[in-house]
Amino acid sequence: MTQHDNDPAWPDHKPTALLVLADGTVLEGFGLGAEGHAVGEVCFNTAMTGYEEILTDPSYAGQLITFTFPHIGNVGTNDDDIETVNMAATPGARGVILRTAITDPSNYRATKHLDQWLKARGIIGLSGIDTRALTALIRSKGMPNAVIAHSRTGEFDLHGLKEEAREWPGLEGMDLVPMVTSGQRFTWDETPWAWDKGFGRQEKPEFNVVAIDYGIKRNILRLLAGVGCKVTVVPATTSSEDILALKPDGVFLSNGPGDPAATGKYAVPVIRDVIKSGTPTFGICLGHQMLGLAVGAKTKKMHQGHHGANHPVKDETTGKVEITSMNHGFAVDETTLPKGATQTHVSLFDGSNCGIQLDGKPVFSVQYHPEASPGPRDSHYLFQRFADLMRQKKSA
Repeated sequence: MTQHDNDPAWPDHKPTALLVLADGTVLEGFGLGAEGHAVGEVCFNTAMTGYEEILTDPSYAGQLITFTFPHIGNVGTNDDDIETVNMAATPGARGVILRTAITDPSNYRATKHLDQWLKARGIIGLSGIDTRALTALIRSKGMPNAVIAHSRTGEFDLHGLKEEAREWPGLEGMDLVPMVTSGQRFTWDETPWAWDKGFGRQEKPEFNVVAIDYGIKRNILRLLAGVGCKVTVVPATTSSEDILALKPDGVFLSNGPGDPAATGKYAVPVIRDVIKSGTPTFGICLGHQMLGLAVGAKTKKMHQGHHGANHPVKDETTGKVEITSMNHGFAVDETTLPKGATQTHVSLFDGSNCGIQLDGKPVFSVQYHPEASPGPRDSHYLFQRFADLMRQKKSA
């Protein structure tokens, strides 16, 4: 934008926020949410709903989210839709990038305007840029490192921001789980939300499940409770001895942020011990990737990642296609899966691996988010599949 000093009719729209890419590109916009600056990896999310769940998903730690849907804020925010379990941890995404200013809330469940909510959680936002162009850039060049900055005065240390964006090492090789995992063990019995009733309680659990928290989401825990589980959530660094001492009927490997190979340095030996014990095991997202590492496969950084609520996945065990929620920038390299580990799900967008099971063992995982928060509920059956495996194990 060029300001014409001699034209009094020309409006003064001084930018109050910047997105500074690692290659030196500067995108000007208008600030929202918290002031300050944050560095991270820029990704785009195609979901049309669920922005609060997305922004509080711990899997987004270290990332700046570009929403491709232009109207964000229309349902406001509320405490029920927060996905972060560890409220003392870093609140998921580091920044949010929007096409237009935040829409005023118009929903009976809203308790707070999104802008106020962002300020309270320390999340920096920017609006007023062409998010379609930014998305196209990511699709062609991959997810860039960048700094997002917001200042009401419109004054920035541009040289310093460019230097910070250029020198940030990126997510590859980075273990972000310590930022989001729970600090101590706790139990969970809250069941899924029901219309006009809210959340329920699991009062007669059939199964004792230990969930390893690499950045777990609340709705995963609710769906586990909903299929009859009493869930004990343990920190990411809990030893296999401590996990198995709880005598679990099943072990759950949660979602989370960062490079699975980095987290796997301490998580993989634990997962291998759990598998060796014969305990039914179910993994989602980062948990899926680390299960792959535990059986000898490798993971890889994706070009643009998968982030959205409309990703088609084929279940190769049934032939059915389900529409799923996804949020990952790394994936299991299906060409490295060893004998005894079978691919069960595949992305119909790019053919990448989306699920595995271990032959002859009650162990399986998926890359996507079957808890549908946000997103369709096509994949809820996987929680029942986990319950069925635990029931079979107990009856045997």
